[in-house]
Amino acid sequence: MKLRPLHDRLVVKRLDNERTTASGIVIPDNAAEKPDQGEILAVGNGKIQDDGKLRALDVKVGDRILFGKYAGQTVKVDGQELLVLREDDVMAVIEG
Repeated sequence: MKLRPLHDRLVVKRLDNERTTASGIVIPDNAAEKPDQGEILAVGNGKIQDDGKLRALDVKVGDRILFGKYAGQTVKVDGQELLVLREDDVMAVIEG
């Protein structure tokens, strides 16, 4: 199934956090926090302004982003857990 987000929404795949601490302790899945970084898989057309004009989004498919821990809505598509969030929920684009 392919998702096409509407307006200023994004479909994001969370990037896995490190599961091992610097000292070598492995963190089990149930104790680990959800990652706050992800890769954009799909973007909407843009945000509709008050004057009715469409403003293109500042992010694009393939960008790695940083977002809040509780941002967006989690959905399951074809057994894969994805996150749908608004462009406003994105705090930064990770470059490099």
